[in-house]
Amino acid sequence: MVYGVTFEKLGQIYHLEFDGEIKINQKVVAESDFGIEIGNVVKIFKEETAEKKILRIATYEDIENDLANQKDAKAAFEIGKEKVVEHALPMKMLYARYTLDKTKLIYFFSADGRIDFRALVKDLAATFKTRIELRQIGVRDVAKIVGGIGMCGMQTCCSRFERDFKSITLKYAKTQQLLINPSKISGVCGRLLCCLAYENDNYLEILKGIPDTGDTAKFGDKIYTVSEVNIFSKTIKLRNNEEELKMTFDDFLNGKGEKICDLKPPEETELHDLEN
Repeated sequence: MVYGVTFEKLGQIYHLEFDGEIKINQKVVAESDFGIEIGNVVKIFKEETAEKKILRIATYEDIENDLANQKDAKAAFEIGKEKVVEHALPMKMLYARYTLDKTKLIYFFSADGRIDFRALVKDLAATFKTRIELRQIGVRDVAKIVGGIGMCGMQTCCSRFERDFKSITLKYAKTQQLLINPSKISGVCGRLLCCLAYENDNYLEILKGIPDTGDTAKFGDKIYTVSEVNIFSKTIKLRNNEEELKMTFDDFLNGKGEKICDLKPPEETELHDLEN
C-alpha cells in the first residue's frame, strides 16, 4: 500500500510504501529529504508509485523523542538567531528542527541574496555537536511559515490549507480582467495572489472561442476589430469603418464568429511569470 506522508504542517506529501495498514493521521517513522523523521499520514493511494518506504509505525517512544526534539529545536533556534547577530549576517532565521535521531539540525532562513554562512555553520556545529544544515527559502515559503491576513480578510491560503505553490502569471489576471495594479493582485509575500489560479479554468472555459481585445475577427461575411470583451456580462464589441456591433458570447459563437489573427505586438502577449 502507498501512503501520503507529510513531515510538517501543510508540507510536501511524500508517496511512501508500507506493507501493512495505516490509518489517516497516524504517526509513522520514515525518511524525508533531511533524514529520519516522524511524519503524519494524510492520504492513502490505491494505485501510485512510491518514492521510498515507511520504516515503521511510530511507537510511544518515537513520539516522546520527537516532542523532546521539538523543544530542543526551539532552544537551538534562539541560539541560532543570536549567532546570526554575532556573525553580522544579513539573514533572518525562521525556525529549526532536528531529525528524529538528532544526527542533524536544520535551520530555515530567508535572505535577499546568497549568504556566505560557512563560519556560522562551524560555530553552530561546535555548539550543538551535530551536523548542521542551513536551508534558504523563498518569500512565498516565508509567508507560509509566518502567516498573515490576506486582502480578503481571511488567513492566507498558504498558511491555512495550500500545500503546493502553483505557477501564477500576469496572464491569469488579464484573463479575469483584473486591473493590473501590483498592490491589488499581490499577496502579503509580494508575489501574485495564489487565488488567481482557483477560478482560472472557469474563465478560460467561458472565453473559449472568444477573441481578445485588439484581435481581428470575422463575423458573418465582414471583418472587424475586437474593441471590447467583457467576461462578466459575457459580451463582445466588434468595430470596423462602417459599424460597431455588441453581442453576447453565445450570439458571436452561434453566428460563426471567429478570430482571424492577433494584431497585438509580441511584447504585449508575452507575459512573464512573476512567481520567482
